[in-house]
Amino acid sequence: MGFVRGSITKDRWLLVIMPLPKKFFNRDPSVVAKEILGCILVKKDEKILKGRIVETEAYYGMSDPASRARKGAKIMWEDAGITFIYMVHGNWLFNIITMPKGSPSGILIRAVEPLQGIDLMKKRRGVKELKDLTSGPGKFTKAFGIDKSYNGIKVYRRDSPIYIEKGNRKDIEIVERFRIGVKKDLPIPLRFYIKGNEFVSKP
Repeated sequence: MGFVRGSITKDRWLLVIMPLPKKFFNRDPSVVAKEILGCILVKKDEKILKGRIVETEAYYGMSDPASRARKGAKIMWEDAGITFIYMVHGNWLFNIITMPKGSPSGILIRAVEPLQGIDLMKKRRGVKELKDLTSGPGKFTKAFGIDKSYNGIKVYRRDSPIYIEKGNRKDIEIVERFRIGVKKDLPIPLRFYIKGNEFVSKP
């Protein structure tokens, strides 16, 4: 689930954290949505932005009444590990496709804990309160400068403008709840978040 690769230069040993591999995303969305909690989302921007993923939702295909697949989003049938970005109520939502090609599903990143590039995030959001900075799917994408132009990129490649690194998942406790803001939901909880984290949108 990601690893560290080293290389020697004349003056130091460089450690490069590799992104989570494609196979990580090529699984059931509820599994991916839970196991990506605690991992680090990295965006190459004016400066490097980083956030720890603390809240997610899982979505399935045509049998899921809340899925975008039912609304004709063809990208959900594509390969695992690519981004799917769409707008709801004036906010861009950042999703990652899961499962093998032809089996529509994905996860929504609902909230992250800001780690690096916080000044730029605050400038974009126009807020001073840290815990309000990225505690929701629209807040997160605005703070990170994510819009439709990042649709379809591969988050498992380090040369992508956005990728996901392995994070510290030690001692985290995952809470399961029903998804937020859907008119019809499946009869199983598909929203997941890290218990006690102040950046979760809604405990």
